[in-house]
Amino acid sequence: MNINQERITRFEADLRLAFQVSHLNIEDESHLHAGHAGAASGGGHFKLTIVAPEFEGMAKVARHRAIYAALNSHFPDAIHALTILAYTPSESTH
Repeated sequence: MNINQERITRFEADLRLAFQVSHLNIEDESHLHAGHAGAASGGGHFKLTIVAPEFEGMAKVARHRAIYAALNSHFPDAIHALTILAYTPSESTH
């Protein structure tokens, strides 16, 4: 298991503590950013897809803030960039 796979395991645990997750997928996209100045910091680039009922009635920005709060301890050392797709169960195709 490489460092970003270990990080993803920790991210998943923190997200499952914060939300009643019905679907969660975290992809390591760091390889797409090799040579990028931010990649030199050691933090990875990740894409997060999450489905949770807590997002019901929340605007996109509020959903992102809730996710950032759940993952706060991982910034900036483990996460340099994070793409977020956050859905309610009724919005999801998963």
